[in-house]
Amino acid sequence: MKKTLIFTFGLLISVSCLAQIPAYKDKNLSVNLRVKDLLSRMTVEEKVGQLNQVNGGVLTGPTVANDPGAAGKMNLLRQGKVGSFLNVVGTEQTLAVQKEAINNTRLGIPLLFAFDVIHGYKTVFPIPLAEACSWDLAGAQNTAAIAAKEASSAGLHWTFAPMMDVSREPRWGRVMEGSGEDPYLQARFAEARVTGFQGDLSDNEHVMACVKHFAAYGAVEAGKEYNTVDLSRYALWNYYMPSYKAAVKAGAATVMNSFNILDGVPASGNGYLVNDVLKKKWGFDGFVVSDWASFGEMIAHGYSANETEAAKQAIMAGSDMDMESQVFNKTLVNTVNEGDVPLARLDEAVERILRMKFKLGLFDDPYKYHDAEREKRTLLAPEHIKVARDAASSSMVLLKNEILPLKKELKNILVLGHLSESQDDVLDFWKGQGDHKNTVTILEGIKAKYPNAKVSFVKTCTRDGEFIKGSEKEIKSLAKKADVIIATIGLYGDLAGEARALGNLNPPAGQMEMLAAAKATKTPMVVLVQAGRPLILTDVVKEYGTILYTWIGGSQHGNGVADILAGDVNPSAKTVMSFPASLGQVPVYYNHYNSGRPHSDGQEGPDHFWVSRYRDIPNEPLFPFGYGLSYSTFVYSDLKLSKTEINKNETVTVEVKVTNTSKIDGIEIVQLYIRDLVAQPIRPVKELKDFKRIMIKAGETAVVNFELPAVKLGFYDENGDDLLQKGAFKVFVGTNSKEVLSADLELK
Repeated sequence: MKKTLIFTFGLLISVSCLAQIPAYKDKNLSVNLRVKDLLSRMTVEEKVGQLNQVNGGVLTGPTVANDPGAAGKMNLLRQGKVGSFLNVVGTEQTLAVQKEAINNTRLGIPLLFAFDVIHGYKTVFPIPLAEACSWDLAGAQNTAAIAAKEASSAGLHWTFAPMMDVSREPRWGRVMEGSGEDPYLQARFAEARVTGFQGDLSDNEHVMACVKHFAAYGAVEAGKEYNTVDLSRYALWNYYMPSYKAAVKAGAATVMNSFNILDGVPASGNGYLVNDVLKKKWGFDGFVVSDWASFGEMIAHGYSANETEAAKQAIMAGSDMDMESQVFNKTLVNTVNEGDVPLARLDEAVERILRMKFKLGLFDDPYKYHDAEREKRTLLAPEHIKVARDAASSSMVLLKNEILPLKKELKNILVLGHLSESQDDVLDFWKGQGDHKNTVTILEGIKAKYPNAKVSFVKTCTRDGEFIKGSEKEIKSLAKKADVIIATIGLYGDLAGEARALGNLNPPAGQMEMLAAAKATKTPMVVLVQAGRPLILTDVVKEYGTILYTWIGGSQHGNGVADILAGDVNPSAKTVMSFPASLGQVPVYYNHYNSGRPHSDGQEGPDHFWVSRYRDIPNEPLFPFGYGLSYSTFVYSDLKLSKTEINKNETVTVEVKVTNTSKIDGIEIVQLYIRDLVAQPIRPVKELKDFKRIMIKAGETAVVNFELPAVKLGFYDENGDDLLQKGAFKVFVGTNSKEVLSADLELK
């Protein structure tokens, strides 16, 4: 009897304790139970508040009408009408705002803090397009992990990256955020970056990733920001969807709507994209956030009559969180109460968001990301700077070479061009919290690399590329004593990123004047190109023998350049976008379909008149996809397949020998492509299916093997379902998409 009384008393104490602690605050319960309990306690107004994301700091979009200001936003927060903030950064600010949410709202639901950490937070790495040119997946995962570590130390939970938009459009400013024109390579970087940013979200050193922009934003017409997308479902699934799918499969916590329309429907209200594909077909269990004010912009598209209709269309299509348009906050309570939007749909959206807040551990420790000491020791840590330097040099593409690497004993170096010394232009628009004062310019990198040389500098051009009068005389005078001229051309950093579309991709005329003046001195010259997109370099390639495409390399840009110039790093990067020979070619890309009247440059005569070609410019790009030189030279030979016939359940081993015929150890990126010779629907002339990044010592031969399963010979139909058709294939292996060896394969 005594034992029974003690047990009953203990049970009563437990029940009493539990009664004092709401179930959603009990960390011993499952996340599902806690979410359900919290949801049951919330009013409709508080539920809608969780779907409302508010800008609390710098603008990354147009100012929203009737912005309530800082005081108004804090008022909304205290009323439970804000679920997350973007652009509130730093432990001091995020901690203060989080305390308001925990202590001064009815239910104490923690906030999410989000920021555009695109390629680094305080330590800035190369732009993603440049980093992709390294073809180094482990490196990309590492830089994303460091970016997450720095961002999370500053109180952030969420980054709006990675961008997974395949694009063939160098006119589009945001091309710098992606990984180029190939869906396979983009998908591999999707996996790497999502994994790097997120880890498993169990600690406080990772952040939620956000896959954007869903979907096909990279196909905007004319490369113009916020423009229309109009393409077939077949093209959508085979060119654009694979990278998003890979990122979702890798566990991405969130997905962002794109600004564009698809099939005549804005992505924010596109039920096919969000409900049918993302949530049902792919089983995505995170939440979907709008891009900046994109719900409200459905009115401007002509799809929604007013804010009430826009909010209803967005939430019923499956979108969950409203970034900055305020249409949910203004209208959704009424539409739910009136039954126009089912309460169950509102609850589903709120559940998805709450589940992520629980997964981050914010209900158990809402301040786990707000540690000023950790922030101080994490930002710009020496090990992060070293990674940034290595990442910069591994992303730079050697396009043409006559004189590199330069000798270590140089005595006199002449550096030309505004971009060589401009700290403002080392970083791009998406620089996170990167500070130009913490960067290394090309001029600084060269001076540090050659401390015993006299390094002279002539600005020669303005920031906009206008030639400065009188510069010819200064160049001529200094070049007489110089061992080498290093001239930088390109675009200033703020021309890379959102809302930076360009109609002219040629280097500024003043920069070309600078190069001509330098060439006239007959001093050996290296041309460096600094830009956030491929430029048209046809005239530069004709006239100059050594060209290094440096992109925008981040905090350690200048040191990365200097490491390559001096030969301390052997360049290995290869292009992930085709470089146009003329603006008239754009878009130009390697994995195109054949026409019924195909033409290859160099073919002439009467049989090659009525064919698919330009009469005034070549068909082929200036530099193809996968192109890049090294200080080493590599020769490919003996391509072999383990079988010439396979069935749908088999795998063929592809073997090739790659010999480093130089005296310099080097990294080669060996690329495997296929072509499906006869298919319904037709397939591209080449498709990347695998690659290997291997170090080959001077004079040695590497035997490189690829496992090519039959499933990689397949593709998608217009519904996104797998197709695998028997027939003849070509298998290609080479140093880029154009220079390849080939073999025949039959799928039975």
